[in-house]
Formats: sequence, C-alpha cells, structure tokens
Amino acid sequence: MAARGGGEGQRRGGGRPLPPSARGGPPGPPLHGKPGPRFEPVDREKTCPLLLRVFTKIGGHHSQADFAVRGKEPKDEVQIYTWMDATLRELTDLVKEVAPEARRRDALLSFAFVYPTKTGHFTVKEVGKTFSYPNARRPDDGSKALGSLSFEIGDYLDVAIL
Repeated sequence: MAARGGGEGQRRGGGRPLPPSARGGPPGPPLHGKPGPRFEPVDREKTCPLLLRVFTKIGGHHSQADFAVRGKEPKDEVQIYTWMDATLRELTDLVKEVAPEARRRDALLSFAFVYPTKTGHFTVKEVGKTFSYPNARRPDDGSKALGSLSFEIGDYLDVAIL
C-alpha cells in the first residue's frame, strides 16, 4: 500500500501514514471554526468505487488470529462497493440490510479497521460506534467518513454487532 499525502512519509505501527505534522512537513492551514474532514469529498458520478470487504460478528470483533492466513478470512463476509467519503451511518444501513441482528432497536455496531502491520500480522483497530437507530439523546460516530478515519484501500472492515 502506498502512503497517502504524496510522499515517502514515515509510517506508524501498522504501516499507516503519520499525520502531516509528524512527518516534518509544513503545517496545514489554520483551522477556523469546526474542523472538517482531512480529505476532499468524492464525486461519486466520476470516481470509481473501491471494494470494501466487511466482516460481521455478533457479540464482539473478530480476533487478529481470524485474519492470520490469507484466503482463510472469516466466512461472514459482505463485499460492498463504496467511496472514501462513505460515512459509518451509510455503512450501518448497508450492514442492516444483510444482518438481521443489526436491525434490533437497541443494536450497537462497533467498526474496526483490519490491516497488516510491518511484520505482516493483521491488527484490529476500533474506529467508531453507531446505533442501529440513532437519536439526539444518544449521539454516535455515524457522521465520520472512511477517509477521515485513515482508512486505506485494501484494509478490511470488521463490524461487531453488540
């Protein structure tokens, strides 16, 4: 996987790029008001979608060992074509279409990226949680987009249905 941000930036633990300030490059523009996403929104009419491999599990996330052997990933896989600006809310709605357990009124979905470390072993890193049916009294991470969470094309998405 190539580093984003146009450069040979240093990588942190799992082969993921460091933020621009940690690479020693020039600081970004000053933030005024509410910070926005670190990526540009995608023109979905002109941009080819990426294939996102999503693994769901009831009760908790898959373990790192479940991804240890290439080609022997967990069987509960859903493949989704999407874009880097897809939000966790959009992905929640797609998971609800294929996993009846996620449609429960009190269901909580926990999202984690699964990606290889420098040693080639996979790591599972939680990146956000959403409620199946959110409301103002219980906010969640549904507005966060894949690109703003440092997702890289080729990473897997593990969804725990709690």
